[in-house]
Amino acid sequence: MATAARKAPAKSKSKSDGKSPNLSAPKPVEFTKEEELSAYRHMLLIRRFEEKAGQLYGMGFIGGFCHLYIGQEAVVTGMKMALVEGDQMITAYRDHGHMLAMELSPRGVMAELTGRRGGLSKGKGGSMHMFSKDKHFYGGHGIVGAQVSLGTGLAFANRYRDNKNVSLTYFGDGAANQGQVYESFNMASLWKLPVIYIIENNRYAMGTSVSRSSAETDFSNRGASFKIPGIQVDGMDVRAVKAAGDLAAEWCRAGNGPLILEMQTYRYRGHSMSDPAKYRSKEEVQKMRSEHDPIEQVKARLMDKKWASEDELKAIDKEVRDVVADAAEFAQNDAEPDPSELWTDIVL
Repeated sequence: MATAARKAPAKSKSKSDGKSPNLSAPKPVEFTKEEELSAYRHMLLIRRFEEKAGQLYGMGFIGGFCHLYIGQEAVVTGMKMALVEGDQMITAYRDHGHMLAMELSPRGVMAELTGRRGGLSKGKGGSMHMFSKDKHFYGGHGIVGAQVSLGTGLAFANRYRDNKNVSLTYFGDGAANQGQVYESFNMASLWKLPVIYIIENNRYAMGTSVSRSSAETDFSNRGASFKIPGIQVDGMDVRAVKAAGDLAAEWCRAGNGPLILEMQTYRYRGHSMSDPAKYRSKEEVQKMRSEHDPIEQVKARLMDKKWASEDELKAIDKEVRDVVADAAEFAQNDAEPDPSELWTDIVL
């Protein structure tokens, strides 16, 4: 059954209920040539990586669950541009793009997907459970909404250490209905913890549209009862994401407590590789691709401003494809973990 046509992402806006602070939603920032090219390259890496992961899954090299991030690349790319050294990121199971944004090795991520020794979790975590303390990436979590409490805990550690770092805690529109999310909101507001709650609203919790599962579909307003301000952001525009990320990070570093960013985004693929996505029409997906694709927006600006030619952008694409091809080759040929690894990295 197809749902009604997907609305375009909202222009960034803020809400105030008279209790939570009223923050003005920022306008999209104007990128320099270098920033546009960087955003283009990073989003393209995520896109090509996920396309290859989907291909390897279909060939049987990747088992278990595999959730692709295609279409949502602007969210993690723009937010990463707002971070400083030491800021943490934690997310759910659609996590490959987040890892690449935090500059984890494409080889290590892909090898983890194929369960090889060179994977970030030594081949034991798979798609949903990767971690890098060095890069301040705290997972990949398979339980819906469970990471929100942990992300709040990271923010508590930052406040305890007085290090001025912030915790970027990502979750989806489906997880926004979980009870522990609101327990975390309450704690973060009471103790003014430096956490940015980033709700990636891609409009479908698995196959259920937000209008069928949520009484309040304005997710930026979910913190009103806890006096947490929220902003709706066009999550398909990396410049809008960067502007919102800058505002949120400054707010948290100043000791004002948490802030919610609702990223209105869209995934092009099904919920997971086993999802045929029959709950929406092909026309809906194609409309989003043709009118709001985050990578095509950057490409168009680069060419309109004559900051890059078609050939130069094709060269970047080739470089990215070569990186992904190298990661895929490594992930297919690396050794599997030794059976003794079953007894390592266990907390008793």
